[in-house]
Amino acid sequence: MSHDNLKVFPSVRERYDALVQAGDIDVDPAQQQLADRFDLLIRELATTRLATKSSALGWLFSRRAPRREIIKGLYIHGEVGRGKTMLMDMFHQLVPAKRKRRAHFLDFMADVHERINAHRQALKNGETKQDDPIPPVADALAEQAWVLCFDEFTVTDIADAMILSRLFRALFERGVVLVATSNVQPDDLYRDGLNRQLFLPFVELLKTHVDVVNLDARTDYRLEKLNRLPVYLSPLNEETDRLMNEAWHAATSGAIVVQDSLKVKGHTVLIPQAAPHTAAARFTFADLCSKPLGAADYTAIVQHYRTIFIDAVPILDYPRRNEAKRFIILIDILYDQNVHLVISATASPDKLYAAKSGTEAFEFDRTASRLFEMQSEEYLAVTGKLSPVAEARSAEG
Repeated sequence: MSHDNLKVFPSVRERYDALVQAGDIDVDPAQQQLADRFDLLIRELATTRLATKSSALGWLFSRRAPRREIIKGLYIHGEVGRGKTMLMDMFHQLVPAKRKRRAHFLDFMADVHERINAHRQALKNGETKQDDPIPPVADALAEQAWVLCFDEFTVTDIADAMILSRLFRALFERGVVLVATSNVQPDDLYRDGLNRQLFLPFVELLKTHVDVVNLDARTDYRLEKLNRLPVYLSPLNEETDRLMNEAWHAATSGAIVVQDSLKVKGHTVLIPQAAPHTAAARFTFADLCSKPLGAADYTAIVQHYRTIFIDAVPILDYPRRNEAKRFIILIDILYDQNVHLVISATASPDKLYAAKSGTEAFEFDRTASRLFEMQSEEYLAVTGKLSPVAEARSAEG
């Protein structure tokens, strides 16, 4: 959001109330309480900022100044779509810290592993004598940001689990304040994971440095917004474009739309339009299938975004079989992961691939079948979003 908006809405609660007044969201007492709790944390952080301004560089290097007490961050857990990310993003935009960072937790951990590997390489090359990579990595991270905001805090990888306790102990010692959203409470992190007993010290450390809040909002607001969206629109024309834009506006709930990027196996995947707090992303067919992307890239996208818009799918033929192959892989992943797909195309699914021979022609039969099924009442019930046709059928039944 612009700096002007920050001046108009200086607190999370005021910004939240403005969205309610604009009709973008419905008022919810649990969300109001969390907005107030975020404002309290902002005041605590602002007070610390003033207290550490004993010199012109006091705020910038405040992590080096000893603090009289720990500032406890927030760990917000609850079911999908309750507004956790929306409110955390408001906090991140408003907190008066020059050194702050907002990241998806898995992206942050990928960055950590890259830093650790770089340090080990430097040690191997004789560029440093520090055997332990954790202290210098923690130094660099804390220098970059002393307010860390993580979306979708989850631990599934043993490599992450084994370093979290030492890493975050070092970060907390350097004055870093943590805010995170998650679908699970801290005690359920890395549940049933390999060697989980080695991970448990991190859970206890986490709970001493954050207040744990269960956001028990009344409903999944994303589902309310999305339950009347079109699913598959064809042919391509001005009316199709209008309906896609209308659906996108509903899916993003009036949220700010940004360009996002994901690091996947050493390269960058661009998301042209993304609304992180509603987990919605929008692409053209060319964005996803005319570039050298593969299964790992599509999997990374659906790990971050659960509603995918694809504009302008053309009719494919043998000369475009590489694009067709990527589209086949993409739809397989979206289908397997129960992603909600909103798509505009030149023709119906069974008419999208024109070639009659080749492996892609055979495989595209499965793709067409899945595209039809992804419009069905049964599939949309799994994703939680019913199309207008499915709603009508349900009403008739």
